[in-house]
Amino acid sequence: MRILLSRARRALPVAAAVLAAVTALPVAAAAPAVAAPASHTAALDEDPYIVTVHKDVDPARVAGMVGASPDYVFSTALHGFSARLSPGQVMALRVMPGVESVHEDGGVSSFDPAD
Repeated sequence: MRILLSRARRALPVAAAVLAAVTALPVAAAAPAVAAPASHTAALDEDPYIVTVHKDVDPARVAGMVGASPDYVFSTALHGFSARLSPGQVMALRVMPGVESVHEDGGVSSFDPAD
């Protein structure tokens, strides 16, 4: 529990800064990307996520606004991207206009009652 609270406390200023920058401009406006602060331990805190965005929003631009590098940009079955994201990036994306969902990517398996 302490680890989660510690991570949330570290991520909150990043999310607030990104949210302030994003809400100051319309989603479709051309503006430079706002990068999340880099850290030498950032890769340790990153997990894979799938982010869906509104059809009028550029997924790669949204990823860039939080300093993320998309592993893949989706355009057929859904409109969005996959990327490894830090907790701060996830928080910022969840409150960003134009972002429809942010879900941790993971394996799916069926339940077999015979096992």
